[in-house]
Order: sequence, then structure tokens, then C-alpha cells
Amino acid sequence: MNVKLYYDDSADLKWLADKTVAVVGYGSQGHAHSLNLRDSGIDVVVGVRAGRSRERAEEHGLVAMDVRDAAAAADVIMILTPDHMQADLYRDAIAPGLRAGKALAFAHGFNIHFGYIAPPADVDVFMIAPKAPGHLVRRLYLEGQGTPALVAVSQDATGHADDIALAYGRAIGATRAGVIRTTFKEETETDLFGEQTVLCGGVTSLIQNGFETLVKAGYQPEIAYFETLHEMKLIVDLMHEGGPRAMWYSVSDTAEYGGLTVGPQIVTSDTRKRMEQVLADIQSGAFADRWMRENREGRPTFDKLREAAQNHPIEDVGKDLRSMMSWLKPSVADE
Repeated sequence: MNVKLYYDDSADLKWLADKTVAVVGYGSQGHAHSLNLRDSGIDVVVGVRAGRSRERAEEHGLVAMDVRDAAAAADVIMILTPDHMQADLYRDAIAPGLRAGKALAFAHGFNIHFGYIAPPADVDVFMIAPKAPGHLVRRLYLEGQGTPALVAVSQDATGHADDIALAYGRAIGATRAGVIRTTFKEETETDLFGEQTVLCGGVTSLIQNGFETLVKAGYQPEIAYFETLHEMKLIVDLMHEGGPRAMWYSVSDTAEYGGLTVGPQIVTSDTRKRMEQVLADIQSGAFADRWMRENREGRPTFDKLREAAQNHPIEDVGKDLRSMMSWLKPSVADE
């Protein structure tokens, strides 16, 4: 393997020992980073506007203040707000507090890679990107484990950007599991591609089309839900634990034969060509431009698509079925 992996023995917290870290944002990732950093002995402040998020941070025993004040007070500034908000926030509240020798950090390379944020040459710029949602980053840290993460440095003004980045990774628990070397370009483009074609877009469309096909053919919606959505977790869990081979080993021979022969008829060479077009769209920056323009224009297309997805018949069927499954933890979306 040519991949570069880093664990606790490659990361030294001394690089953060005399520094203040400002975590900007207190959502899923923000709360996890802040609390893990604090529990690792790092001096942390949270940059967040007044409101419920600030109240939550203070309830958790953290020092919270306006983003401008947090950025000015900190040596390392980790930006964990949504991608489309970062450029304006950087310009208005973070850039004024930057000075030579500080470090600007991200958990996703979108704004740096596509040029929406252009830091001055005298600051470090690095990325630590946990490959899990924030609640899992926090939970595994508390259990003495960690979440794998990616590390990248796009600007090394001090000569120690890499040391600081790995120290940050250790402080949030990532080096317990392993941190993989990447670049802002690779992380950003592969992350967007995975979300759009497989993890979020592809899987959801496949499930919904399968559900609609069965219902249109006269089968009960509840049965269609079980066969196209509910059991998806079982299959994904098997692949997560041991790859596709473990899944094929665990299902019946009938399922394996059907899957191996029919799968390529559903996801065809045309699908692969479309995936390549999506990747090219991401690489060119066209998708990023559309997304930023969509937000500037008030999200007309996004809101329409979101509403349609939320009103799909599979949502009501699933909500009713899940309410009968006492072993499932209720989803926030079902409340």
C-alpha cells in the first residue's frame, strides 16, 4: 500500500500546547471537535452567533463568543460552518483577525480548492476531515476509540503546518483510528462525487425507483419498503464490515446469483459514463459554481427538489413502519 497513514505515535500534542483553537460553528462537527479538543487539554473557544448554538456550547462548559472575536483571539481557526456560508464568514469575521503565523483549518476542502477563500500567504492552511458525522466523532472519542480522518496541507507558512494538523487530528481522536494523507483537491472532488453518485444521490434514487416499480405493479407499499429500503442497512453493514465479498458470502445463493446477473443490467455502462460526466462537472468547478449561485438566488431549485423528496410516498410508509419497530431509535426527521 502506498497510502500514508498516521497514528498517535506520529502526532504530538505539543504543537497545540501553547495555542488557542477557535472552532467556528457548533453544529454536528463543531460540537464534537470543540469537546474533544477540550478533553484533550487544548485551549478552545467557540465562534458562534448568539442563539441556541451558543447557549449549547456554554451549557457544555465551553467559552463561546462572536466569530470575529474568536478568530482574533485564536492561533488556529477551524471553520466548521456549511460550505456555502464560509466565504462570506471568512471575509467579514475571520480575515480581519488573521495575522502571520496563524493557522486556518477546514474539515472539507470545498472553499479552498475552488478558490472561494484565498488566505494570505503568511498563514498555514490545513484540513482534518473526519470520515463520520459529529455525533460519532464524539461518541467514539469518549469510548477511547476514534474516527478515521483525512489530512492535507495546502499552505505551510510556518514550516510546521503538518505538525499542527496531525496534533489537531490527535486531539479529536482521529489518530487513534488512523489519518490518511490526501490533498484538498482529492478530498473535495472525491467527496462530492461519492455524495452525488453513490452515497446520497445514487442510493436514494435506486431505492425510490425500486419502491415505485413494486407499488406500480400492485404490491403493498409496506412490503416494497421492506424489500427496497429497510433491508438496505443489513446489506450495507455487511459490506462495511468485510467488503462486498462478506456480503455475497452472507446472503443466499439465490440472492448472489440474482444480484451478480441483474446488477449490471441496472447500473449499466451508460450509468458509468454518466458518473464520469458528473466527475468532470465537479472537477471543472461547474457544480460548485451552480451551488453557490443557487444559494445567492435564494435556493429556488434546491427548495423545490427538497420538498418533492420529502413528500415522496416512501416517507409516509417508512415513518409508519418505523413507529412499530421499538428497537429503532426515533429519527429527528420523524419527530
